[in-house]
Amino acid sequence: MFEKVLIANRGEIACRIIRACRELGIRTVAIYSEADRDALHVRLADEAYCVGPAPSAKSYLNIPNIMSTAVLAGVDAIHPGYGYLAEQAHFAEICESHGIKFIGPAAHSIERMGDKAAARETVRQVGVPTLPGSNGPVTVDAEALAISEEIGFPVLIKAAAGGGGKGMRVAASRDELGKALQIARTEAEAAFGSPAVYIEKYVEQPRHVEIQVLADEYGHIIHLGERECSIQRRHQKLIEECPSPAVTPELRQRMGEAAVRAAQAVNYANAGTVEFLLDRDGNFYFLEMNTRIQVEHPVTEAVTGIDLVKQQILIAMGEPLPWRQEDVTWRGHAIEFRINAEDPARNFMPSPGRITLLVPPGGPGVRFDSGAYSGYAIPPYYDPMFAKLIVHGRDREEAIGRAQAALMDLVVEGVRTNVEFHLRVVEDEAFQRGDLSTDFIERRRLLAAS
Repeated sequence: MFEKVLIANRGEIACRIIRACRELGIRTVAIYSEADRDALHVRLADEAYCVGPAPSAKSYLNIPNIMSTAVLAGVDAIHPGYGYLAEQAHFAEICESHGIKFIGPAAHSIERMGDKAAARETVRQVGVPTLPGSNGPVTVDAEALAISEEIGFPVLIKAAAGGGGKGMRVAASRDELGKALQIARTEAEAAFGSPAVYIEKYVEQPRHVEIQVLADEYGHIIHLGERECSIQRRHQKLIEECPSPAVTPELRQRMGEAAVRAAQAVNYANAGTVEFLLDRDGNFYFLEMNTRIQVEHPVTEAVTGIDLVKQQILIAMGEPLPWRQEDVTWRGHAIEFRINAEDPARNFMPSPGRITLLVPPGGPGVRFDSGAYSGYAIPPYYDPMFAKLIVHGRDREEAIGRAQAALMDLVVEGVRTNVEFHLRVVEDEAFQRGDLSTDFIERRRLLAAS
């Protein structure tokens, strides 16, 4: 049993982990930057320590300062949340070398799945469908052209060392390929420290559907079904739901089995997500595996009744999974909205500043995960997401109705937010029909209405 856990993160996910630890009777240690001195996660934790100045590189990514804090505080484990150090194999190794448990998969699993080209080849070998493309990073433009002409344009150029939409460009023809390669490599180098990119066939108007997996340290792996994450802007997810309107029970089983095989291929333990593209014909293709908890994990929790963050901690403590695959059931429908401090009318420009009033929505089936409060000043240094609204209903129609009511009830004053934009999405006829794709926002011209 862990007695004390350090949370190497900030914002709503840090608050979420603190609450899970409380339920398990575990004391918590928060870290914070100088800009986050008044943050909610600092107030909620049993102990809190400043680890550096505002820039993430000097605080939330400052491994020496974080590890010094962990050792001095006498923690048993570190939970990295998502982002920051969550998918850095090096950090997981450092934790283990200090006798501190990393609440996440082993370093070798992170490393194998962190290289997107290597991950693609790994899962292909165990029968997980992959898109046609290069077998690894492409360094020569002539090779990129030969591969692109073989699989057919349009093609997608992707950073090998990372995800999240960075280092990603579409080339519709050979004339566009050279420039797209150059931009993708530059973005990849800036975001991940590596210019390596690979190429795969571009699927037009696909759905982005991911499978949640849970694995204990004894080789037992189950999946918890899918999440639809197709509502995106610039490859960044905005709205997620569970289950997907497009996934049948038979397709869920096939995708779930593929996700489990992918996890088994790297001896995975803890929570993870295998992401797929789903085309109009019901064919699915491996995108990547995220070796961490996802921002959108609450919709799976709502529908399955399984607390994913608590399970992460229990798995790290050596507890076996208490479920077999046949024990997992799905009840109702859940939708999550990322609440960001940004202005949709100004090309989603970040809108940091002081929240003068925050009134969360309530009612049956409504959950509001936030790292903010009335009077809290959102710093300009970090991701603009400060809360998540999650609704759960008996079916998708009821969930959409609750979403509309909750979005209208939510009061945020002092900063611009994307709440009104979310309302336009859920009121859109195509959204209500479940006619979704990764280009949904552009296809429905929802940006023009901002």
